[in-house]
Amino acid sequence: MASDPSASPKPPAVEVPLSKGLEHTQQEWEKATAAVLRKSRRLAEDAPDSDVWSVLATTTLDDISVTPLGTPALSADLPDGGLPGQAPYTRGTTATRELGGWDVRAWFTDPDVERTAKDVVTDLENGVNSLWISAGTGGVAIDALATVLEPVFVELAPIVLDAPFEPLEAARALAAVIADKGVAAAPGTSFGADPIGAAFRGRGVVDFDATVEIARLAQPLGARAITVDATAVHDAGASDVQELAYSLAAGVQYLRILTEAGFGVEEAAGLIDFRYAATDEQFPTIAKFRAARRLWNRVAELSGVTTAAAGQLQHAVTSRPMMASYDPYVNMLRTTVAAFAAGVGGAAAVTVLPFDEPLGLPEPFSRRIARNTSSLLISESHVGAVTDPAGGSHAVEKLTDDLARAAWELFGRIDATDSLEAALDLVRSTVDATVSERALAIARRQRPITGVSEFPNLHEQLPQRRPYPSPLTVHRYAGEFEALRDEPADKPVFLAAMGPIASHTARATFAANLFAAGGVDTVVGGPTEGVDDVLAAYEEAGRPAVVCLVGHDKAYEAWGADLVTALREAGATHVVLAGKMDVGADMTVAVGVDALAFLRSIREELTR
Repeated sequence: MASDPSASPKPPAVEVPLSKGLEHTQQEWEKATAAVLRKSRRLAEDAPDSDVWSVLATTTLDDISVTPLGTPALSADLPDGGLPGQAPYTRGTTATRELGGWDVRAWFTDPDVERTAKDVVTDLENGVNSLWISAGTGGVAIDALATVLEPVFVELAPIVLDAPFEPLEAARALAAVIADKGVAAAPGTSFGADPIGAAFRGRGVVDFDATVEIARLAQPLGARAITVDATAVHDAGASDVQELAYSLAAGVQYLRILTEAGFGVEEAAGLIDFRYAATDEQFPTIAKFRAARRLWNRVAELSGVTTAAAGQLQHAVTSRPMMASYDPYVNMLRTTVAAFAAGVGGAAAVTVLPFDEPLGLPEPFSRRIARNTSSLLISESHVGAVTDPAGGSHAVEKLTDDLARAAWELFGRIDATDSLEAALDLVRSTVDATVSERALAIARRQRPITGVSEFPNLHEQLPQRRPYPSPLTVHRYAGEFEALRDEPADKPVFLAAMGPIASHTARATFAANLFAAGGVDTVVGGPTEGVDDVLAAYEEAGRPAVVCLVGHDKAYEAWGADLVTALREAGATHVVLAGKMDVGADMTVAVGVDALAFLRSIREELTR
């Protein structure tokens, strides 16, 4: 249809910037955030709005603050992180990711050769790119490597060994497999020698002569010879900074060993790769992997490495200590967050440990979930589509810098020691201090562990798994709570509900969860209107020796003292009150209590 010449012309389009109306000041954010925190009673009514920073900030075990909001001021004076693929490699050792994500690396440790061979094929056919094989004592027999790898295209799928007891024998066996197939080893293949890690774990052999021989075996194959496995200290309870500092110290020691044996410094650097733990603390994990690359680049610079060998090849493994044997399916959530953080942080390869890893040798279902976790993040969530997606975030850049500086300082102290034994002793002493600090926070449930210290299912049926032939020593964060669960109390605690359901449910739930975390079952009395109702419920429950009052402060004030007296006369030997009011109970319990100490005391009362 022809246009009507008499119609009024349309006004010209006005381009409005996308940012128009979105500019806000820091003070506006503080005001809006403070309003929310005051409603939830996390900020006092008379507190200044600026206090939101301290309320929302978290502090790592290295005493590094993780800010709730990144601002330009945080990163204004930080060193340039460069571009992906360029020194200092903070933003990644490559400009793009060849696989559109990361190398999905599966872990194999089952000594049953037939099972492992089947698992290898299944994993490679369903999304796995490389194989991490525990070989020798406690793993796949070295003379069975050829059988396990027979159907594997080793020129396409990197093979990474972990053989602390027989590193040289395992390396020779893998080299023979590659030679028999008449192909070049896939980039990323590693013989995985790590005598320093073996020394720290107190397992395997410490033989630097064998390490040099492994390096000479690996070099013509284009493989890596040494893996600096920083999970050795992480599994003992190390913090992020301690893990980073240890990896630098071990890496420098290996550089010295190789160069003293005649390798050029660039050749030596190209024979070393690194393994770090990824935890469910998302931002510290992202920053740790970025800081590790920056730190190793600095070591390489000082050592005279001027090529791409200065770029750190990283293998991320989801943390063993963070995983729990109770309510193990929650481990799927933990490992998903950890894998996401490792991928965003730029790890070249990521191993998601199966959710049942704390229970024993994984089964096909848990292996499938583990490999699919990475597949989902890469193929469906497209986490790896962008190199260093956290780069430029003021908060992440600041956290990266803080970790790097703290780790460099600790590395200097470790490297200044006069022997390997002294260096490892220093690392152990710093790790022990962290273990104690973390344990106290976990005991007070300031660092909650879902399914164990919080929201436990006391009557769950754990899946059964075959035991590991030679299990690693791992400092599980949930270990002390799980030790109580392993030996549940044979008597319950009576929850003396005071008042209607609405007035006692909150504290009854708190108390029941707390007792269950220590392997102690509870019997709830139900809604009541006074002392007589509670006593009737107590009688029906069989008069348990330990009683916990759960109710509203108003009920405590009105008839709490009378109830305590009546319960004692009826047979209660130990009375606890959920709250902080004094009504004559033997003890009170509230949020922030040392839950482990409290639970141990309750269990002692139950055995009287």
